[in-house]
Parts: sequence; C-alpha cells; structure tokens
Amino acid sequence: IVDLWANLPSPAPPKVELPPPKPELKLDVKPPEPPPVKPVAKPEVVKPDIAMKEKAMKEKAEKEKAEKEKAEKDRRVLEEKQKEAKKREAEAKAAQKRQQEKEAEAKAAQREKEKLAEAQREKEKLAEAQREQEDAQRRIAEQQASAQARLRNEYIERIRAKIRSKIGQVPNLQGNPEVEIDVIQIPGGDVLSVKLKRSSGVSAYDNAVERAILLASPLPRPPKPELFERELNLKFRPQE
Repeated sequence: IVDLWANLPSPAPPKVELPPPKPELKLDVKPPEPPPVKPVAKPEVVKPDIAMKEKAMKEKAEKEKAEKEKAEKDRRVLEEKQKEAKKREAEAKAAQKRQQEKEAEAKAAQREKEKLAEAQREKEKLAEAQREQEDAQRRIAEQQASAQARLRNEYIERIRAKIRSKIGQVPNLQGNPEVEIDVIQIPGGDVLSVKLKRSSGVSAYDNAVERAILLASPLPRPPKPELFERELNLKFRPQE
C-alpha cells in the first residue's frame, strides 16, 4: 500500500514578523581641538656691557657668599675654641679647688692630730704632776705617821718605864715570863682600871705589875694631845 500522505510536501512554517528597527540617534561629536601652539620667544640679544655687568654682579655675589660662609665657619671654629678653652679653664679651676680642699683637709687633720697630741701631752703632764703630788703627800704622810709612831712609842715607853720603876723584887722568879695588862686612863693620866689580859704564869709577878701600875698613876702625859690613848695594852717581862 502506498502512503500518499508521505509524499506530500511539509507545510511551510509560520512567518515571524520582526518589529521595525529603532531610528538611529545621531550624536553631534566635535573633533578635539589641537593644543595651542606657544609662540617661540625670540632670543634676547644681550648687549656686551650689560653682560659684563651681570657677570661682575654674579661674581661679586658668589664672592660675598663665599666670604660669608667662610666668616660663619671661622666664627663657629672660634666659638668652639672658646668653648673648649672655657671647659679646660673650668676643669682646671675645679681641679685646683679639689686640690685646695684636699690640702685644707690635710692641714685640718694635721692640726687636729697636733691638738690631740698636745692634749695627750698635757694630760700626761697633769697625770705626772698628780702622781708627784700624791707621792709627795704620801711621803709627808709617811713621815708624819713615822713621827707620830715614834712619839707614841716614846710616850708608851715613858709609861712603861715609870711602871717598871714601881715593880718590886719578886722572890723565887724563874725565867723571863711575859704578862699582858689592859689599862684605862683619863687625859690627866690617872688610872681608872687595871685588868689582867694574859698571865705570865707567875701570880706573884702579875700582882706586882698590877700594883706598880696603880702606884705609877698619874701616868706620863703625851707630848701632843692627839697622841693620848684612853685604853692601853701594856706588856712586861722581869728582864727587859
């Protein structure tokens, strides 16, 4: 069977209508203007005398500038030298001051040392004088004590001598026994009491000495009142 429809041509596609084109906008663009051309200055013609004057002025200005710079440099150098000189002078003065202070301290220390030494010498001198004075006083005291002791011994010996003169003969006395007796007297020499302190071992001799003391009253007076002794301790032996 022949398909008749298959041999038929395909139907034409529908026609698409496009919108009408928009009208083109025309811009009024001006071309860029060329840069202005600077007028070329004509070279100025310098006259010879003006050129020489300007050159002289320029050289003068440069010379003045150089002189000014040199003067400024010299001023700075001089200022630096003066500053350094002042610094050295200040250091020298400071060193001199330190030296003077050191010397002053040394002199003060020496004066203080001499002062202390003088004070020590004066102290030793006073101590020596004090020792000499004390020695002299001690010698005087010893001499006075010796004189007093001598006078006292003489005083006591006079008392004992008077008492011995009153002791009679004790018969049958053998040996040389010692008797010790305490005596109390008044300033006039009168005897107030006689007390046997230590017996000789021979009662007859003890009694003879006690009687002799009472018979010797009043006892001899001392050469000086200060030598008087109220209480006397007397010792006797038959052979003295």
